[in-house]
Amino acid sequence: MSDLLRAPAEIKYAEELDWLESVDDGPKPFTWRLSPKMVRLFVLGSERSDGLDREIAPKWFGDRSFVERSIVTLASDRGLLLIGDPGTGKSWLAELLSAAICRNSTLVVQGTAGTTEDHIKYSWNVSMVIAKGQSRESMIPSPIMTAMEAGAIGRFEELTRSTSDVQDALISILSEKYISVPELDNGGGDNIVFAKPGFSVIATANSRDRGVNDLSSALKRRFNFVRIPVVTNKKSEAEIVRFRTEELLRRHQIELDVPPTLLDVLLQSFADLRTSAAAAGSDDEKLESALSTAEQIGVLEDAILHSNFFGERALTAHTLASSLVGSLARREPEDLAILNKYLHGVVEPRSREEGGSWPEFLEGGRDAIATLS
Repeated sequence: MSDLLRAPAEIKYAEELDWLESVDDGPKPFTWRLSPKMVRLFVLGSERSDGLDREIAPKWFGDRSFVERSIVTLASDRGLLLIGDPGTGKSWLAELLSAAICRNSTLVVQGTAGTTEDHIKYSWNVSMVIAKGQSRESMIPSPIMTAMEAGAIGRFEELTRSTSDVQDALISILSEKYISVPELDNGGGDNIVFAKPGFSVIATANSRDRGVNDLSSALKRRFNFVRIPVVTNKKSEAEIVRFRTEELLRRHQIELDVPPTLLDVLLQSFADLRTSAAAAGSDDEKLESALSTAEQIGVLEDAILHSNFFGERALTAHTLASSLVGSLARREPEDLAILNKYLHGVVEPRSREEGGSWPEFLEGGRDAIATLS
């Protein structure tokens, strides 16, 4: 695992999954590797009442009911659609569920404007077709077809970014549970690929992409929707940020202290900016950023790496503010003006009243804006 830039969940947590499988005596649907209760426990972490001999750390932080509804959906014959704002952990939840259920989270189709029907069905190895003709051996199955044949979970990221033709092809797969290969219609019976028990699809959709390629009512009926909200509870958000930060420090083998006071400053600044965005009268008065927890983690990651490589190996409020401005100022000069207004209207009065890390944070933000202006 150490030689992988980013190990998938089934590799990253392989030892934990092996252990959970060894002690799991619950009923398992289809070919599932873990029972639904153990899948939930793997995702959300263990509690004392679970009576396990070891602690299982939580890997996704959110409402328990979202995870349970997702698991129940995958145990049925319906697809699961995780929908929400960017950075709410939809893809991470999909990966964890796939890893726990079938130990393979890599059967993924990425939805884009360039995604074609071939990407969710099959294509051909041209050189083999020229040499031997069209056959099952010369066919290149898509990740979705591979999941069907294995009775596993196939993932479709950013479903609403794909065109209506691709979405229509997915309707057939979710309804009929097979893919027809007319090129192999030779009477040998190998021209249809049937899904095995356990096959399902987890799709994700960005709620901000509404209107890009809206889902048809027919496709919507094939999915159970689970809406993942933006985390606004400070305690939950702090847990997520702390969890991801600890992972970052371990991955980079960095020994650097993240003072709780600076984590509070980061959480409060994002809460302030979200409040400002909610009160804005138009999109021009909002940051282009979704101000998600994932972006908050990105700001902290940037600040930590900068402090480790170019600072005094200690995270400061000045560096944190500089990273925040650099990460969130995507439109110039609009975003810079919004951030400048925030610094003068909110951070400056707070610096005078509360002191602490805020004056240094204010200075760092001003310096960063001056550099980018």
